[in-house]
Amino acid sequence: MLKVHLYYCGGEPGIGKSTLILQICDKMKGEGKVLYVSGEESAEQIKMRADRLNIKNEDIMFLGETDIDVISQAIEEMNPKLVIIDSIQTMYSDEISSAAGTVSQVREITARIMKICKQQAITTIIIGHVTKEGNIAGPRVLEHMVDTVLYLEGERYFSYRVLRGVKNRFGSTNEIGMFEMRNEGMVEISNPSSILISERDDNPAGSVIVASIEGTRPLMIELQALTSQTVFGMPRRAANGVDYNRLTLLMAVLEKKAKMLLGSQDIYLNVVSGIKIQEPAIDLGIILAVASSFKNISIPTDLVAIGEVGLTGEVRSVNMIEKRLKEAEKLGFKKCIIPENNKKLLKDKFKLDIIGVKNIDEALRILK
Repeated sequence: MLKVHLYYCGGEPGIGKSTLILQICDKMKGEGKVLYVSGEESAEQIKMRADRLNIKNEDIMFLGETDIDVISQAIEEMNPKLVIIDSIQTMYSDEISSAAGTVSQVREITARIMKICKQQAITTIIIGHVTKEGNIAGPRVLEHMVDTVLYLEGERYFSYRVLRGVKNRFGSTNEIGMFEMRNEGMVEISNPSSILISERDDNPAGSVIVASIEGTRPLMIELQALTSQTVFGMPRRAANGVDYNRLTLLMAVLEKKAKMLLGSQDIYLNVVSGIKIQEPAIDLGIILAVASSFKNISIPTDLVAIGEVGLTGEVRSVNMIEKRLKEAEKLGFKKCIIPENNKKLLKDKFKLDIIGVKNIDEALRILK
């Protein structure tokens, strides 16, 4: 059962926001009425999606409307348990002269919805779009007005989705939900690590497994790097799933500290399965993957790399190291390269062959 919150769910078009929300509506069966307000899709389109998802909740009421006055009246008369606004950028108020989706309109609509739903203790989920940078489209004040902000992330052409909480007034934001988009809707992935590395059968150069932490959940993720001789005067750097600036910084460290001549190499880095990683604990994995491709030497398939890399080439300690190691051990990995400082502080005993390194030179010895 949802608490009486004002939720905001953002994501790119086609990522699966409406699908996920409809499945939530189905889980509300027997809890009370649900009002689904859509300004983008017709009742027929919503019905087709509901049939495909096998939605059985007969208490879902549909309202195809964009006028906030009509919507407010419908909410007051129906007094539902849950209200869905899909999407906030299509709603408008006659009291504001600007077009729907503008800063003033979005702020006014959200304030009106918040007032009604707080007064009548109605849980509300507002669906919205994001900008090309991945931020909420519209004023940042919207994030401050709602109780919880959720982002649905993932590449449109991959089936995996990550639901990430970036704000929660009444709970933790250190958790994520991972789903796979199928014909029957969003299906929860109970063991993401085994899924993300399931297709890694052979052992090509440039491939390495890293242990990332998403919220409080450890994930084993495959990184792939490719280096090739550039045909232009300036080498190209491209990154998918990691920060481009972080890649260029680590390449400079490799050139300076490991004496690896990458100035004439195009370098491409990819996180398999469309997952996006932001934490620096994958730095060592990036270093090893690029060096592996450059030297054309494969990294052992039973090895996991963990560690942040500094500008002087040192491998810095990371948090939650024991959680990462337990996940690696559970999935059958045999070796793990971690920062030396983390190895000194380990309390639990592991069956893994744990290799502590102080700098990237020590880590790169596995490629010799």
